[in-house]
Amino acid sequence: MRDAVVVDAVRTPIGKGKPNGALAHVHPVELLAHTLRTLVERSGVDPELIDDVIGGTVDQVGEQAMNTTRYAALSAGLPESVPATTVDRQCGSSQQAVHFAAQGVISGAYDIAVACGVESMSRVPMWSNVPEGKDPFGPGIAARYPEGLVPQGISAELIAAKWSVTREQMDAFAVSSHRRAAAAWDAGLFDAEVAPLEGVTRDECVRPGTSTEVLAGLRPAYHDPGFAERFPQIEWNVTAGNASPVNDGASAVLVMAGETAARLGLRPLARLHSFAVTGSDPLLMLTGVVPATEKVLRRAGLSLDDIDLFEVNEAFSSVVLAWQQETGADLDKVNVHGGAVALGHPLGASGTRLTTTLVHAMRERGARYALQTMCEAGGLANAMILERI
Repeated sequence: MRDAVVVDAVRTPIGKGKPNGALAHVHPVELLAHTLRTLVERSGVDPELIDDVIGGTVDQVGEQAMNTTRYAALSAGLPESVPATTVDRQCGSSQQAVHFAAQGVISGAYDIAVACGVESMSRVPMWSNVPEGKDPFGPGIAARYPEGLVPQGISAELIAAKWSVTREQMDAFAVSSHRRAAAAWDAGLFDAEVAPLEGVTRDECVRPGTSTEVLAGLRPAYHDPGFAERFPQIEWNVTAGNASPVNDGASAVLVMAGETAARLGLRPLARLHSFAVTGSDPLLMLTGVVPATEKVLRRAGLSLDDIDLFEVNEAFSSVVLAWQQETGADLDKVNVHGGAVALGHPLGASGTRLTTTLVHAMRERGARYALQTMCEAGGLANAMILERI
């Protein structure tokens, strides 16, 4: 059977997803085009050989509508003959793009594919694709969940309550994320993965000077009297400091068959070893990372102890800490260069951002196996295992 390998991976710096953010002036098509252009230039691959470009974007409306990935590929200068499509598996959209690209290569449908993603939350805010007063769920969901589903922030609070994750633990985890990210920048560990854009060279949300004392002063981000009455177990400990911010950014990963890489004289960074996707309770919503981790390890024939590095998306600190309780993973191996709490979470770009950071960290640390997993709205999660070769 053919294998699929990652030959190169690149991302933009991540900006604040606000009108005054460092990348707010950049159209999302151009954000993504920058990573595609850089990927082709750095790898030296003839773009005529690319069989498909698969991109993730969550809020596909306005400036991120009309198959953003196709126009990013054209803006990047790829030949008109290279197709592209845009997928949505919520926060895991571009990780799903990696799965699709690798599965296409393994099946023989592709020789070379690009997985990528973009989100400009300054220009297309979250929920822009749901007009006010419109119901995106429909009557069948209302009948199945008569008490109603909840926003992600409430899910994060329910997770904290169910797994007894305290405010102090979440704040300490967030501080660690910032310190790891700052240390990685200071050590030059992001230099190989970040392609500066229009004078922006570093991630904008990393706060090396933050502390648990500073975070302790923040108010709960999602307190709501109605949900407080419905869920009296919630202690309201999720804040803007221990959750990911909103962001702008893009990322891209070059995937091809191992035999194609050999023929082109390219050295892979890692092999895409195993994949899993799963559904979970849409009320808790963000706990799918636990069964997804178990599923991908089982498919790979590996145990948790075989994994040298983990990337678990830090949508909320409570999610990663609950995942750690359930799996028993060593937090010293998790998000070693910081995670979304510090680096940022540009929704559609985060999957390939995690992959980009992970393959470079694997090379830098000599890791053999690494596992990436992401929680996603609606009670979904992706997981995959990479092997350094």
